[in-house]
Amino acid sequence: MSGSPIMSGKAITPQPATYVTASGLPRYHPVSQALHWVTAALALAILPLAWVAISLPPSPAKGSMFVLHKSVGLTILAIVVLRIVWRMVRPAPPDPQAPRLLTLIGHVNHWLLYAIFLIMPVSGYLLSALSGRDTPYFWLFTVPGLQKDEAAQKVAESIHVAGQWAVYALVLLHIAGTVWHLVIRRDGLLERMLPVQDGRGGAR
Repeated sequence: MSGSPIMSGKAITPQPATYVTASGLPRYHPVSQALHWVTAALALAILPLAWVAISLPPSPAKGSMFVLHKSVGLTILAIVVLRIVWRMVRPAPPDPQAPRLLTLIGHVNHWLLYAIFLIMPVSGYLLSALSGRDTPYFWLFTVPGLQKDEAAQKVAESIHVAGQWAVYALVLLHIAGTVWHLVIRRDGLLERMLPVQDGRGGAR
């Protein structure tokens, strides 16, 4: 079943509903959609895990919360690497028309999110590993620690602590941009990152 037409040169070529939104905007590939929402879910999970772990007194529960926090962080690292590789294989669809400055801000925010979601897991791992401890991954296996180095550990800690504020700022900016497109421009941008919602993809 065909979706909305999109321009291809001078001809209008009908495209499957999985390729375009109801308004005709090019849709992200389903793999890109899945990786995006898994990253978002893990990012929302990892912050409360850290807050709870820090607030607890020394106990087995505190240790378990830190294991979960570190495990989710390593998962985010793996997924972001996969997203970057996938992005090189499958470039993002063209952006809809928007003010040039806002488009530039969106692109910068996007790549800074990639960067911070690489920096935070790596600095978190080093913070733990440079104390000489192994890092359990969901109690399935352990990622080996490194030789103890208190000076390097303090650097990793500083990066990790400061990086959380970058996460807050970049995520809030990303959400604000999405709300702007959704509420102010009403250009259907969010639909590009969602599966088909209007039944057009039912018959293929």
